[in-house]
Amino acid sequence: MDRNSHLEDVDPDIYALIRKEAERQEEGLELIASENFTSRAVLEAAGSVLTNKYAEGYPGRRYYGGCQFVDQVEQLAIDRVKKIFAAEHANVQAHSGAQANMAAYLAVLKPGETLMGLKLTHGGHLTHGAAPNFSGQLFRSVQYEVDPATGRVDLNRVREMARKERPKLIIAGGSAYPRIIDFAGFAEIARDGGAVFLVDMAHFAGLVAGGVHPSPVPHAEIVTSTTHKTLRGPRGGFILCREAHAKAVDKQIFPGIQGGPLEHMIAAKAVGFGEVLQPAFKTYAVQVVRNAKAMGEALLARGYTLVSGGTDTHLLLVDLRNKNLTGKAAEEALQRADITVNKNTIPGDPQSPFVTSGIRIGTPALTTRGMGESEMGQIASMIDSVLSSPDDSTIARVAGQVRDLTAAFPLYPKTTAGSPARRP
Repeated sequence: MDRNSHLEDVDPDIYALIRKEAERQEEGLELIASENFTSRAVLEAAGSVLTNKYAEGYPGRRYYGGCQFVDQVEQLAIDRVKKIFAAEHANVQAHSGAQANMAAYLAVLKPGETLMGLKLTHGGHLTHGAAPNFSGQLFRSVQYEVDPATGRVDLNRVREMARKERPKLIIAGGSAYPRIIDFAGFAEIARDGGAVFLVDMAHFAGLVAGGVHPSPVPHAEIVTSTTHKTLRGPRGGFILCREAHAKAVDKQIFPGIQGGPLEHMIAAKAVGFGEVLQPAFKTYAVQVVRNAKAMGEALLARGYTLVSGGTDTHLLLVDLRNKNLTGKAAEEALQRADITVNKNTIPGDPQSPFVTSGIRIGTPALTTRGMGESEMGQIASMIDSVLSSPDDSTIARVAGQVRDLTAAFPLYPKTTAGSPARRP
């Protein structure tokens, strides 16, 4: 955002708040596993005149005139994401991952029918059948858990539950599950029970695209995702599926649960997909995983407990009970030092979801800034310092270290709210 921007003249209050947020991102360490930094090109597309255009329907089949150019934009997004994941069909109109999931479920389930997903407190997602969510309200939800001894999904237990509950939809994926999922094993369980198999790859989609994580597309009939997180695009969602489900999926997005698509965001998705198709993205994905492993090893060396003992992906789930800390207290202490994490439940958590016994840590955003394994060790030391002695002097000292580190890996040019300066 230019310091002489039109927004500053028209709405100085909003301008000032955006500037403050840009400074927070620039000067802090972003460790929330579901966040990342987009390129300037993605931001430019998201803020383009395409926001003015209504385009209900799909390319070539709109309910409004004047769609000849947004048709081309949306088709580019479709073609690019299909190429990335070798998918038969793609819908790029979902406003979010949650809406992608809702449309996908409604494409294969009727209200009251049974779906089965990973329990939220065991690393699943709110939309995988949690009681307060639409997925737990519209459908009969049964939830599998991770093995308490290993912190991993046990397919034998999943199979037993599927045989007992007979779900019509089985969901794999999660928001705080740090291990690679056996997609082939899940697919076999689904086939045996006559269920549709869906993978929500919102968290690890960028790792799949970068070739450092197995792809669910050959195994699942439907795959949903967000476009931010490890894909490093704008906030939004998309659905991939086999041709057999294409019409049902498209119908549930529009006119099922959404009206006019956000063509400015679809353009931003297209730009992000274009970036993923570049060779540099694979290098980025490789480094994300290396950084997560390095962070995990550094925390283990300092006596922290990691759920499942480590990670195969971009995220870590830290059990803080042996440190006599809650996730809420840890999140608040680290925030004071400009280190951003989120409190997170752990399997069998004795605390409420508002307090929790753990924190979730991710490396996508730090990797975008150009940081590597060495910096992960430094950051683990900072985290340990704060959580071991969260007094004012320690907080001030670590905050100074954070400023020095972020200054060495600049994110935004000083006069803009634009793109990361470094792209590994």
